[in-house]
Amino acid sequence: MQKTSRPSMMGFGMGFGMGYGMGTAPFFKMVVFEQEHFQGKCQEFTNECCNIQDCGFDNIRSVRVECGAWVGFEHHDFQGQQFVLERGEYPHWDAYSGSLAYHVERMMSFRPIYCASHQCSRMIIFEKENFMGRSAEVCDDYPSLQAMGWCSNEVGSMHVQCGAFVCYQYPGYRGQQYIMECERHSGDYQHWRNWGSHSQTPQIQSIRRIQH
Repeated sequence: MQKTSRPSMMGFGMGFGMGYGMGTAPFFKMVVFEQEHFQGKCQEFTNECCNIQDCGFDNIRSVRVECGAWVGFEHHDFQGQQFVLERGEYPHWDAYSGSLAYHVERMMSFRPIYCASHQCSRMIIFEKENFMGRSAEVCDDYPSLQAMGWCSNEVGSMHVQCGAFVCYQYPGYRGQQYIMECERHSGDYQHWRNWGSHSQTPQIQSIRRIQH
Protein backbone atom coordinates (compact mmCIF):
# COMPACT_ATOMS: atom_id res chain seq x y z
CA MET A 1 0.00 0.00 0.00
CA GLN A 2 1.30 3.43 -0.91
CA LYS A 3 1.40 6.10 1.74
CA THR A 4 -0.44 8.95 0.08
CA SER A 5 -3.19 11.28 1.17
CA ARG A 6 -5.71 8.95 -0.49
CA PRO A 7 -3.88 5.63 -0.89
CA SER A 8 -5.18 2.66 -2.81
CA MET A 9 -7.89 1.03 -0.76
CA MET A 10 -7.93 -2.52 0.51
CA GLY A 11 -11.69 -3.13 0.53
CA PHE A 12 -13.02 -5.93 2.68
CA GLY A 13 -16.67 -4.90 2.41
CA MET A 14 -19.21 -6.57 0.18
CA GLY A 15 -20.49 -3.29 -1.26
CA PHE A 16 -23.10 -0.88 -0.02
CA GLY A 17 -26.79 -0.36 -0.66
CA MET A 18 -27.08 1.46 -3.96
CA GLY A 19 -30.85 1.27 -3.95
CA TYR A 20 -31.34 3.39 -0.85
CA GLY A 21 -34.05 5.99 -1.34
CA MET A 22 -33.04 9.54 -0.46
CA GLY A 23 -36.47 10.61 0.79
CA THR A 24 -37.69 12.64 3.71
CA ALA A 25 -35.46 12.60 6.79
CA PRO A 26 -36.74 10.17 9.45
CA PHE A 27 -38.67 11.38 12.46
CA PHE A 28 -36.81 11.27 15.77
CA LYS A 29 -38.38 10.50 19.15
CA MET A 30 -36.84 9.34 22.41
CA VAL A 31 -38.23 9.12 25.96
CA VAL A 32 -35.79 9.45 28.85
CA PHE A 33 -36.37 8.40 32.46
CA GLU A 34 -34.73 9.55 35.65
CA GLN A 35 -34.71 6.04 37.17
CA GLU A 36 -33.82 2.58 35.88
CA HIS A 37 -36.45 0.33 34.27
CA PHE A 38 -38.45 3.28 32.95
CA GLN A 39 -39.42 4.60 36.35
CA GLY A 40 -39.59 8.09 37.81
CA LYS A 41 -39.78 11.36 35.97
CA CYS A 42 -39.82 11.07 32.19
CA GLN A 43 -39.87 13.35 29.17
CA GLU A 44 -40.17 12.90 25.41
CA PHE A 45 -37.64 14.50 23.05
CA THR A 46 -37.62 14.96 19.28
CA ASN A 47 -34.48 17.09 19.14
CA GLU A 48 -31.16 17.52 20.89
CA CYS A 49 -30.70 18.33 24.56
CA CYS A 50 -27.38 19.85 25.63
CA ASN A 51 -28.02 19.56 29.37
CA ILE A 52 -30.71 17.34 30.88
CA GLN A 53 -30.48 19.28 34.14
CA ASP A 54 -32.05 22.24 32.35
CA CYS A 55 -35.14 20.03 32.01
CA GLY A 56 -35.26 19.31 35.73
CA PHE A 57 -33.51 15.90 35.66
CA ASP A 58 -30.59 14.91 37.87
CA ASN A 59 -29.53 12.19 35.43
CA ILE A 60 -30.84 9.75 32.83
CA ARG A 61 -30.89 6.11 33.93
CA SER A 62 -33.11 4.46 31.30
CA VAL A 63 -34.11 5.29 27.73
CA ARG A 64 -36.76 4.23 25.23
CA VAL A 65 -35.91 5.12 21.62
CA GLU A 66 -39.05 5.10 19.48
CA CYS A 67 -37.76 6.64 16.23
CA GLY A 68 -34.36 7.37 14.72
CA ALA A 69 -30.82 6.90 15.97
CA TRP A 70 -29.33 9.03 18.74
CA VAL A 71 -26.03 9.51 20.52
CA GLY A 72 -25.90 10.11 24.26
CA PHE A 73 -23.04 11.75 26.13
CA GLU A 74 -21.68 11.29 29.62
CA HIS A 75 -21.53 15.05 30.30
CA HIS A 76 -23.48 18.11 29.25
CA ASP A 77 -22.72 19.95 26.00
CA PHE A 78 -22.08 16.65 24.19
CA GLN A 79 -18.85 15.85 26.04
CA GLY A 80 -17.37 12.68 27.53
CA GLN A 81 -18.18 9.06 26.75
CA GLN A 82 -20.48 8.44 23.78
CA PHE A 83 -23.35 5.94 23.68
CA VAL A 84 -25.14 4.96 20.47
CA LEU A 85 -28.91 4.69 21.02
CA GLU A 86 -30.87 2.89 18.32
CA ARG A 87 -34.53 1.96 18.27
CA GLY A 88 -35.38 -0.10 21.34
CA GLU A 89 -35.38 -0.09 25.12
CA TYR A 90 -32.44 0.53 27.44
CA PRO A 91 -33.61 -0.24 31.01
CA HIS A 92 -30.30 0.57 32.68
CA TRP A 93 -26.89 2.08 31.93
CA ASP A 94 -25.08 -1.10 30.89
CA ALA A 95 -27.65 -1.74 28.14
CA TYR A 96 -26.05 1.06 26.12
CA SER A 97 -22.57 1.48 27.63
CA GLY A 98 -20.80 -1.10 25.44
CA SER A 99 -19.22 -2.90 28.42
CA LEU A 100 -16.97 -0.02 29.33
CA ALA A 101 -13.90 -0.81 31.39
CA TYR A 102 -15.04 1.65 34.03
CA HIS A 103 -18.43 2.33 35.56
CA VAL A 104 -20.43 5.07 33.83
CA GLU A 105 -23.98 5.67 35.03
CA ARG A 106 -24.34 9.18 33.70
CA MET A 107 -25.94 10.54 30.55
CA MET A 108 -26.36 14.31 30.59
CA SER A 109 -26.85 15.28 26.92
CA PHE A 110 -27.89 13.69 23.63
CA ARG A 111 -28.69 14.48 20.00
CA PRO A 112 -30.11 12.74 16.91
CA ILE A 113 -27.79 11.17 14.33
CA TYR A 114 -29.42 12.66 11.26
CA CYS A 115 -27.20 11.02 8.66
CA ALA A 116 -27.54 7.43 9.93
CA SER A 117 -28.37 5.09 7.04
CA HIS A 118 -27.83 1.38 7.60
CA GLN A 119 -28.33 0.54 3.92
CA CYS A 120 -26.03 3.26 2.61
CA SER A 121 -23.02 3.72 4.87
CA ARG A 122 -19.43 3.79 3.69
CA MET A 123 -16.15 5.03 5.08
CA ILE A 124 -12.41 4.55 4.62
CA ILE A 125 -10.16 3.78 7.56
CA PHE A 126 -6.45 4.59 7.48
CA GLU A 127 -3.51 3.08 9.27
CA LYS A 128 -2.00 6.44 10.21
CA GLU A 129 -3.06 9.99 11.01
CA ASN A 130 -3.87 12.47 8.23
CA PHE A 131 -5.20 9.72 5.93
CA MET A 132 -1.80 8.09 5.47
CA GLY A 133 -0.65 4.48 5.26
CA ARG A 134 -2.69 1.43 4.38
CA SER A 135 -6.43 1.88 4.06
CA ALA A 136 -9.63 -0.14 3.81
CA GLU A 137 -13.16 0.59 2.73
CA VAL A 138 -15.81 -0.22 5.34
CA CYS A 139 -19.41 -0.68 4.24
CA ASP A 140 -20.66 -3.49 6.48
CA ASP A 141 -20.52 -4.61 10.13
CA TYR A 142 -17.22 -5.99 11.42
CA PRO A 143 -17.14 -7.58 14.91
CA SER A 144 -13.36 -7.98 14.47
CA LEU A 145 -11.37 -5.82 12.07
CA GLN A 146 -8.29 -8.01 12.40
CA ALA A 147 -10.29 -11.13 11.56
CA MET A 148 -11.43 -9.35 8.39
CA GLY A 149 -7.84 -8.57 7.39
CA TRP A 150 -7.05 -5.21 8.99
CA CYS A 151 -3.36 -4.84 9.77
CA SER A 152 -3.52 -3.55 13.35
CA ASN A 153 -5.66 -3.05 16.44
CA GLU A 154 -5.45 0.71 15.82
CA VAL A 155 -6.88 3.15 13.28
CA GLY A 156 -5.12 6.47 12.70
CA SER A 157 -7.77 8.41 10.76
CA MET A 158 -11.10 7.95 8.98
CA HIS A 159 -13.10 9.47 6.16
CA VAL A 160 -16.87 8.88 6.32
CA GLN A 161 -18.29 9.16 2.81
CA CYS A 162 -21.94 8.50 3.66
CA GLY A 163 -24.01 7.38 6.62
CA ALA A 164 -22.78 6.89 10.17
CA PHE A 165 -20.80 4.24 12.06
CA VAL A 166 -20.06 3.37 15.66
CA CYS A 167 -16.48 2.24 16.28
CA TYR A 168 -15.55 0.23 19.37
CA GLN A 169 -12.29 -0.06 21.23
CA TYR A 170 -12.44 -3.87 21.46
CA PRO A 171 -13.69 -6.77 19.30
CA GLY A 172 -17.31 -7.82 19.63
CA TYR A 173 -18.61 -4.24 19.83
CA ARG A 174 -17.23 -3.66 23.33
CA GLY A 175 -15.42 -0.83 25.07
CA GLN A 176 -15.44 2.86 24.35
CA GLN A 177 -17.70 3.98 21.53
CA TYR A 178 -16.91 6.58 18.88
CA ILE A 179 -19.71 7.85 16.63
CA MET A 180 -18.48 8.73 13.12
CA GLU A 181 -20.82 10.75 10.90
CA CYS A 182 -20.54 12.03 7.35
CA GLU A 183 -22.11 15.32 8.47
CA ARG A 184 -19.54 16.03 11.21
CA HIS A 185 -16.14 17.46 10.22
CA SER A 186 -17.31 16.94 6.61
CA GLY A 187 -16.76 13.26 7.34
CA ASP A 188 -13.02 13.76 7.89
CA TYR A 189 -11.49 12.53 11.16
CA GLN A 190 -7.83 13.12 10.42
CA HIS A 191 -6.58 12.30 13.93
CA TRP A 192 -7.91 9.93 16.56
CA ARG A 193 -8.27 12.85 18.95
CA ASN A 194 -11.02 14.16 16.65
CA TRP A 195 -13.21 11.19 17.55
CA GLY A 196 -14.49 12.79 20.75
CA SER A 197 -13.52 14.54 23.95
CA HIS A 198 -13.11 11.12 25.62
CA SER A 199 -10.69 9.76 23.02
CA GLN A 200 -7.39 8.71 24.60
CA THR A 201 -6.20 5.97 22.24
CA PRO A 202 -6.35 5.10 18.51
CA GLN A 203 -7.39 1.56 19.40
CA ILE A 204 -10.36 0.45 17.24
CA GLN A 205 -11.12 -3.26 16.82
CA SER A 206 -14.76 -3.48 15.72
CA ILE A 207 -17.04 -1.26 13.63
CA ARG A 208 -20.69 -1.40 12.64
CA ARG A 209 -23.21 0.72 10.76
CA ILE A 210 -25.72 2.66 12.84
CA GLN A 211 -29.34 1.61 12.45
CA HIS A 212 -31.73 4.48 11.74
